[in-house]
Amino acid sequence: MSDDDADAESLSPEARPHIAANGVRQMAAQALQSVGDQVVNAKTVLPWLVSALGAPSAFVAFLVPIRESGSMLPQAAWAPRVRSRRVRKWVWVAGATGQAIATAGLALVAATASGTVAGIGVLAALAVFALARSLSSIASKDVLGRTVPKGQRGQIKGATTVASAAVALTLGLALRAWGGDGLGTGVIAALLGGAALAWAGGAAIFATIREPAGEATPVDEDGPGWVRQSVELWRGDAVFRKFVIARALLLVSALSPPFVVTLGVQQGAGLSSLGLFVIAQGIAGLVGGRVFGRLADRSSRRLMIGASLAASAVIVAYLGLLRVPGLGETAWLAAATYLLLALVHVGARLARKTYVVDIAEGDQRTQYVAVANTMMGVLLLAVGAVTAALAMLGGEFALVLLAVLGVAGAVVGRGLPEAGRT
Repeated sequence: MSDDDADAESLSPEARPHIAANGVRQMAAQALQSVGDQVVNAKTVLPWLVSALGAPSAFVAFLVPIRESGSMLPQAAWAPRVRSRRVRKWVWVAGATGQAIATAGLALVAATASGTVAGIGVLAALAVFALARSLSSIASKDVLGRTVPKGQRGQIKGATTVASAAVALTLGLALRAWGGDGLGTGVIAALLGGAALAWAGGAAIFATIREPAGEATPVDEDGPGWVRQSVELWRGDAVFRKFVIARALLLVSALSPPFVVTLGVQQGAGLSSLGLFVIAQGIAGLVGGRVFGRLADRSSRRLMIGASLAASAVIVAYLGLLRVPGLGETAWLAAATYLLLALVHVGARLARKTYVVDIAEGDQRTQYVAVANTMMGVLLLAVGAVTAALAMLGGEFALVLLAVLGVAGAVVGRGLPEAGRT
């Protein structure tokens, strides 16, 4: 990573001598976080664990909503407290520590519990995990904006995505080698214990970042509450409003893969192995992380538009190929579609994360991130409920809606201003 003098001017003088070192430390800490994320995965590992422990299938339905919404909804409430701190890396450290503790709790449940007790234990630990993750999420972009200049932030996100993908690929291959769905819960418990150690290591590394102290905004206990401030931001800031709408429509790449898997199973070409799901995610990250990171630095806006259209195109192509006699039953169709959607999702995530860091400055960035994530938590539940209702008619109906939303997201994205290098 090279320092660009023009871009470095956007940072405080105290931060400029430490750009390279801070970038490496953030990549290392977030790579360790990504290691843990591959194990505490609400779409692959945790559903398998809940089923293997003999918990009722109803518990599986709550995993993704708790993981995603639980980490987003509290952020607007956290934001005033975070803005009151001059140094905000400790907020990330606290979040990582909480995730380590929650993951250790998941390991304990995996090793000792079964049935309904295990299901309750997994959901409780996951709720704690999600709340802790909300702290890390709200602080990470703020620390990144204070310590690394524009033009380099997307590359850091891309590098950590590649590291995460390498871990996912290795883990997936190991799970396949050890027997896939025949694995015992003791192995998953050991992996969860290792993930807890990864978060503890990430917290230790992040604590060494040389973050310049910024201005602290005192918490105004008598002023308008965070709900009112969020409403005022939504009403008064057109760029923020369009970004939240575009990001909500980008859910097409996050919510469509489970429906593709379900249709694949119905066609007799299901991805039955836990390891195969993890491998697909790993390949997507390895291929997309660095490429999309650079594209995000060039224009995160254009990358958001492209990701929306690409996800919709993949869905439409998949639904069309399902109608081809003899092709819909082939084993590779659902797997290839899942992989493509996972790849597109890498680009979508890097684009919207880079955009929100670049579009705002200082405390405005903290507020943008917090309020956007809180609103996304609500929208995620709403879109999830609608697609779940449509899925009762058939997975194809839910996919059609998501494809339409992706096209709408591209239209909204065209109205956003550029936010990269100037």
